[in-house]
Amino acid sequence: MRLKGKSALITGSARGIGKAFAEAYVREGATVAIADINLEAAEKTASEIGKNAYAVRLDVADLSSIEAAVKAVEARTGGLDILINNAALFDLAPIVEITRASYEKLFSVNVAGTLFMLQAASRSMIASGKGGKIINMASQAGRRGEPLVAVYCATKAAVISLTQSAGLALIRHRINVNGIAPGVVESDMWDEVDALFARYENRPKGEKRRLVGEGVPYGRMGRPEDLTGMAVFLASEDADYIVAQTYNVDGGQWMS
Repeated sequence: MRLKGKSALITGSARGIGKAFAEAYVREGATVAIADINLEAAEKTASEIGKNAYAVRLDVADLSSIEAAVKAVEARTGGLDILINNAALFDLAPIVEITRASYEKLFSVNVAGTLFMLQAASRSMIASGKGGKIINMASQAGRRGEPLVAVYCATKAAVISLTQSAGLALIRHRINVNGIAPGVVESDMWDEVDALFARYENRPKGEKRRLVGEGVPYGRMGRPEDLTGMAVFLASEDADYIVAQTYNVDGGQWMS
């Protein structure tokens, strides 16, 4: 078991990719905080995973909630070894229709949430003196622009940049900060994404989902479990010498 005895917190992990990460971490021996704004869903997920998973309510857009979640992990396990910044929101609109409210909502969760969650976790790790691993979830959308997805793309580009800066700043404390950039991943969120593309591109529902899957060199959209290997690797001792990198796990969609 590569994460035996480690304490992890995964934001937005009541479902989807975050839930898959939590399941993989528990299999590898970690104790995992299922941290989510929906406490009821987090409790359900934790009960499904088993005794080494527990629920913590977390709103990454709220600094007091972030601090409370980290303290809850410290109280439960004695410290925090691994953080995955997974919580994120999505929206799209033509440039001329982007609203201030949508912009602020996405940046408050995807960027500020990542930054201040990373900050609170790193403070805890520094205080413990044991170092740690922080993994930020970026996206292929952070590697390039898209006509309808300007704000989301900008938030994920910011996550990649934050990963670089934080990685360089924190490695002296033996805290490795790295990122994962998925491509298109089959999840509950894609119901919302597909509906938005159907609206703005005048497509029947389901067509965008089919087209993006066909466009992946691997031959299909990703699945949450396709990302777990990288998440386990970056949290393990095997990644001790990896600093400030963001890895594409996208079936060949982006090369960098």
